Amino acid sequence: MTQRWLSILIAILMLMASGPASAEIGGRYIMRDHLGNVVYDKDFEGKFQLITFGYTFCPDICPTQLQTTADALALLTPEQLAQVVPIFVSVDPERDTPSVLRDYVATFHPAIIGLSGTPQLTDRIIGLYKVKVAKVPSSTGDPDMYTMDHTAGAFLMGPDGKYIAKIPHASTPEQMVERLRTFIK
Repeated sequence: MTQRWLSILIAILMLMASGPASAEIGGRYIMRDHLGNVVYDKDFEGKFQLITFGYTFCPDICPTQLQTTADALALLTPEQLAQVVPIFVSVDPERDTPSVLRDYVATFHPAIIGLSGTPQLTDRIIGLYKVKVAKVPSSTGDPDMYTMDHTAGAFLMGPDGKYIAKIPHASTPEQMVERLRTFIK
């Protein structure tokens, strides 16, 4: 067997052994919404969920992602919008309280729901969605001026709560809507 065929065979076997990635994303969680209400993953079933992770002190990625989401939502018909729940999950439980999230998500679109929780609850949802998060200390030494590196993009979950696709951060509103309309009737 040539080296090339052996490499292809190994790659195929590795892909088969890894199983479907979609089965590994999502799951049961409990958080607080931006109004202070306790919410469960099951509360969003019956609708497509467009879930992004970030934090309110984010200087660039998060506001860009949320603005793209807001612009995409504006392109949907009222009937289509009624089938989607956009969710912004905070990865910064130290600073992002429900009231901070309420003010933040309101600047983008009224349909966006902000979720926050204790460090333990936040770690759980981060783990369920395989989001990479790292707290980065400020170069000034101020412990309150840290940033959070995190996975960007949006997770599209079906009405049954199952993972459908990841929409890349670099997507335009039109691309996001095109992806949503693949599934929304």
